[in-house]
Amino acid sequence: MSSTINHLHHHHRIDGQISPLTSSCPHLADFRSRNGAKPFRALQDCLRVKPPGGRAGIRREPSEVPRCAACGDSSPSRLYACVACAAVFCHAPSGGPSHASAHAASMPLGGHEIAVDVDRAELFCCACRDQIYDRDFDAAVVLSAIAVQSSGNPENMRKRRRVDYRPWSPDVRERLLMDNGSSVLDCEIDRPRGLRGLNNLGNTCFMNSVLQALLHTPPLRDYFLSDRHNRYYCQLKNAATTGRIGSGVGGGGKRNGGNGVKLCLACDVDAMFSAVFSGDRKPYSPAKFLYSWWQHASDLASYDQQDAHEFFISMLDGIHENVERDRGKPPSPGHGDCCIAHRVFSGILRSDVMCMACGFTSTTYDPCVDISLDLEPHQVTAHGKTSAKSHPSSNSEANGFSSTQIPTTSTLIGCLDRFTRPERLGSDQKFFCQQCQVSQESLKQMSIRKLPLVSCFHIKRFEHSHTRKMSRKVDRYLQFPFSLDMAPYLSSSILRSRFGNRVFSFEGDDGDDVAANEMSSEFELFAVVTHSGKLDAGHYVTYLRLSNQWYKCDDAWITRVNENVVRAAQGYMMFYVQKMLYYRASAQVCPS
Repeated sequence: MSSTINHLHHHHRIDGQISPLTSSCPHLADFRSRNGAKPFRALQDCLRVKPPGGRAGIRREPSEVPRCAACGDSSPSRLYACVACAAVFCHAPSGGPSHASAHAASMPLGGHEIAVDVDRAELFCCACRDQIYDRDFDAAVVLSAIAVQSSGNPENMRKRRRVDYRPWSPDVRERLLMDNGSSVLDCEIDRPRGLRGLNNLGNTCFMNSVLQALLHTPPLRDYFLSDRHNRYYCQLKNAATTGRIGSGVGGGGKRNGGNGVKLCLACDVDAMFSAVFSGDRKPYSPAKFLYSWWQHASDLASYDQQDAHEFFISMLDGIHENVERDRGKPPSPGHGDCCIAHRVFSGILRSDVMCMACGFTSTTYDPCVDISLDLEPHQVTAHGKTSAKSHPSSNSEANGFSSTQIPTTSTLIGCLDRFTRPERLGSDQKFFCQQCQVSQESLKQMSIRKLPLVSCFHIKRFEHSHTRKMSRKVDRYLQFPFSLDMAPYLSSSILRSRFGNRVFSFEGDDGDDVAANEMSSEFELFAVVTHSGKLDAGHYVTYLRLSNQWYKCDDAWITRVNENVVRAAQGYMMFYVQKMLYYRASAQVCPS
């Protein structure tokens, strides 16, 4: 590391002018006047960038632990390598001790003020005690990243190998286990396996539509069909815990509900997967599951029509509750390691609120299992003129339901663009700036920190007016793509567009996670839940994409439809699965 940095001493002065995009730091200007117009290009060989587009840092051996040359500490707030002599010194922000600044001040001839962050490869002035920007240094980082991506080093491509598809074939022991523990299923050409109608139990189309989507969610389906949640074992474990044994798996009201103990919703989901994929084509009645769900959501326990999105959230929470009882305090849902519901659907949203006075940014992260989107606010007036007003959180003016609205076309891409667009908060929504120490007006921008395996988009079609004290449904048509690239809406992409092509590292952003997100940002549509009719008298239907063919699931009736029928449907919830999971998920396997 030192040999490459010390090479800067041998450059002759070529041009002392500073680029217009270069920082106004006088010490950086002095450094450039000493070492030439492009003094940082020699640093390219000692920079390391994790592929693809990951965090940049100073190249060093895996066993090498950088330490401060003054105090010997290896874990202070930040470590900086002097560009002039390659010595490493620590620096504590917010007015703390800084051996890096002391080193720069101790040099009588100067020239040691500029340093590089060892872990983040960001330029730093030890005299000003602040980060600085130089276009030449930024070019060195970009060239280093390009060199990593174009090289064939197996170490650089380890992330890509993790997601490559590798076919699996059972060995002798696994073949014996499959022969003894399974039976051959008949393969029907006219309809994929698992496509089975669900009987309406009395205004339960909202439940049937969501269940059809979940039954054919590839990661969720594989989890339950591979016996990862065994309902028989789960009942025995719960019986040992409570000291009572129910009347049987999937039994009636005396199973556990009468003892004040909530039924295991995941057990009923497991039973439903077994029934739907058993090969029986007759419509299935999910009555036992409905009863268990009523135990978890007692406020929704009725035969009234419910909202499909509300049922979806309630069902995932019910599956999660079982894990919470078994493990005590569960891990954070956003990290995808607590239960199957969150491992499949949970992502992380990032919210940046920036003070418009000083630029201070407050960042928060929130787990989510779906993203609710407003329809684009384009509207056509009765006079035939088109307008496109920007509203922060509603589809109509102040939720007042303008009488001149005529339904127009929105797109899912436009809704996502609007969701991640910077939004200026009003004067009544000022936030307390920690740097200004007063409440200031601010800009807020949402982005996706971590993508889930399955992305669910909920379209806000039901509006509630506080002024008129009434509700209505928005019948505007929504165009949605069958293939969706989520890369433009990732936090890493939005931060790059905000700060330029330079790869910045922020608190909570790990380079490995950023690389994994960007490599798995392509999604495929596999289920669409639609709503037709009015707010209080509507009907839910699901369209499923199986083996490149679309099917309409209308309660107990299953029919094959053309993709144009799906595109014309009034989408309410769209389910997208990561493309690397989908491209093998819909393949139909028949016994040879």
